[in-house]
Amino acid sequence: MHQRPASLHGAGDNPRPLPFSPIVILRFTLEPVDNTRLARVCGSLDTHLREIEAAIGVKISRRDAEFRVDGPKTAAERARTLLEGLYERARRPLSAETLQLALVEAKAPDPVSAASPGDGDALVLRTRRADLSARTPRQHQYLQQILSHDITFGLGPAGTGKTFLAVACAVDALERSTVQRIILTRPAVEAGERLGFLPGDLTQKVDPYLRPLYDALYDLLGFDRVTKAFEKGQLEVAPLAFMRGRTLNHAFVILDEAQNTTPEQMKMFLTRIGFGSRCVVTGDTSQIDLPRGTQSGLIDAEHVLARVKGIAMTRFTSADVVRHPLVARIVEAYEARAKREARDL
Repeated sequence: MHQRPASLHGAGDNPRPLPFSPIVILRFTLEPVDNTRLARVCGSLDTHLREIEAAIGVKISRRDAEFRVDGPKTAAERARTLLEGLYERARRPLSAETLQLALVEAKAPDPVSAASPGDGDALVLRTRRADLSARTPRQHQYLQQILSHDITFGLGPAGTGKTFLAVACAVDALERSTVQRIILTRPAVEAGERLGFLPGDLTQKVDPYLRPLYDALYDLLGFDRVTKAFEKGQLEVAPLAFMRGRTLNHAFVILDEAQNTTPEQMKMFLTRIGFGSRCVVTGDTSQIDLPRGTQSGLIDAEHVLARVKGIAMTRFTSADVVRHPLVARIVEAYEARAKREARDL
């Protein structure tokens, strides 16, 4: 074991030193040796290995099936576990999505499983996606809170699975008959554009705003099941304005893009919840499309409801992004700028 000298971290004239970090060298062989599986794991010209190096912070070299991983002990061990896991999956071609999700899991601070000891099958969701599970500890916490609280807030950047996991829990509740219907809603606010008058009837006018919710439903239930569920009244997708005056009993209700609600709209929505219902509110407070000077109902609710019993809040970060790794770096860049601007005020 070696000692890495203190390195400098940060920019400017006064970079801060990092503490000593022990470096280890792990040598191992992926067995049984299979050149096809090795090629799938390493990628063309070892591009997959380079992605793993950049994501986990190690150096990987190999000769055929013999690998050497240099880096901090924890990171090196995670890289080895990741490579062995990918080798098991490599009996079939590895998609870019499979690799990125595996990297997200490998970078998580704690191991993540589909269900924690003692939870039984609480986190095994019944959807068309048999591989659906939490990818990060915070996603795992989010699922647990949805299942144990009547109202749950999911706040954080794009790509963290806030809406998708909420819809998955809704589909699971409908499949288990714990609710009678799913209601998905979001405010019809344009994302900084002026689209003008849209053609068609009311449904056609609001559908573009609700398309992400439809996409999640199709992925988790399939097109035919979604069509039949709409016909039976088990599914409803509507703009937030349609919620006024209603009482939603025995329903799983999801409010998406909640950062674009006003405090009055948020209060109106939350007071619609009836007996036997469960509610999930999702949003990203860094992407507010309300007119300048208008307060976001999501930010307001985060402060007003912080200590209300029965309400849970999960705050996602860039570490929970499960899209292309560049998305996480983009989110981190914007977060860093926001922090700098806050310090300068």
